[in-house]
Amino acid sequence: MKKIFAILGMITCMIGLCACGQETRQMSEEEKSLVARDEALIQDMNSVVSEGAAEQLADQPEIYAGLLGWQDALEDIGEFEGTNGGTAVVNDEEIYAEINVLGSSHNAVVEVVYDPATGMLEAITTNVTYSLGEIMMKALMNTVIGMGTVFVVLILISLIISSFTLISKIEGRKKKAAENPAGANVQPAPAAVQPAVQEELSDDTELVAVIAAAIAAYEGSGSTDGFVVRSIRKSNKSKWQNA
Repeated sequence: MKKIFAILGMITCMIGLCACGQETRQMSEEEKSLVARDEALIQDMNSVVSEGAAEQLADQPEIYAGLLGWQDALEDIGEFEGTNGGTAVVNDEEIYAEINVLGSSHNAVVEVVYDPATGMLEAITTNVTYSLGEIMMKALMNTVIGMGTVFVVLILISLIISSFTLISKIEGRKKKAAENPAGANVQPAPAAVQPAVQEELSDDTELVAVIAAAIAAYEGSGSTDGFVVRSIRKSNKSKWQNA
């Protein structure tokens, strides 16, 4: 039982500590007044942007930048449906307010910052509130765009490098054409026809006489006046083929 009471006591102390930590700081009257004033400021900003009169305040850079930021944020906010209070901090080190904005498509938070020394307006920033799914989708799109850009650049670099080889081949062909401009039109000269070489029979007089006598004897004529031996050629056939 003592252990059970001890455990219950510890749980009670933990709950009390959590409750103390969850207490919100109460805004002072000055901070509440700042929130109300900035809510009216946002109403005026929306009216100026809706009427297209933002350029008339271009001589006030802080307000003009805030109007441009609000104009861009309206594309995601949709139709402005008013404000829903906010929080503020007013001390010697900083003065700012965060106003909750209601929209037909998305809500937003407008942060208005003042100079703590002079109390003059320093900046107006509009931050659209997106759901977790929208944030993840935007992150995915940014990743895809980034990786796609990297791949496109790598492909272009590879194409440029591969074109160097083609350029070198083209330059080589141009160089060869410059060295031999008529080389493609030169036709090979036809082979010269060698005239038939007539064999000289002056050195074979005895052989001619013998062959002529043999032919005359074969034909049965006693004289060689009826024919003339003009050339003697060696036969490529063997004796068996001649037989």
